[in-house]
Amino acid sequence: MTDFESEQWWLAALGDTLVWARLRVRTGGSAEVFDCDGNHLSYDSEDSAHAALLDADFVALDGLDFEDAARLGIDLDRVTPPQARDDAVLRTLMIQPPPSQR
Repeated sequence: MTDFESEQWWLAALGDTLVWARLRVRTGGSAEVFDCDGNHLSYDSEDSAHAALLDADFVALDGLDFEDAARLGIDLDRVTPPQARDDAVLRTLMIQPPPSQR
């Protein structure tokens, strides 16, 4: 992560389907969200990116406990952010079917 200080994964549950977003905070303090459509959305700060994700009903994966996850219908033991060698491939993994269909 050359130009980024940190990376966070956010998710939204649409029924049993998981939709992912990756938030990266740049060394200068601005932020970038990579969404399920393959867009790189820029924000002036990490807080503005958080607000945009929260407005879109996303939750931070690292902030979920088992109780909150259960309310969302998510089994934290079975949830892993998508990984790929580049963003073009990653985009195809940002929407995940229910665990029983993976």
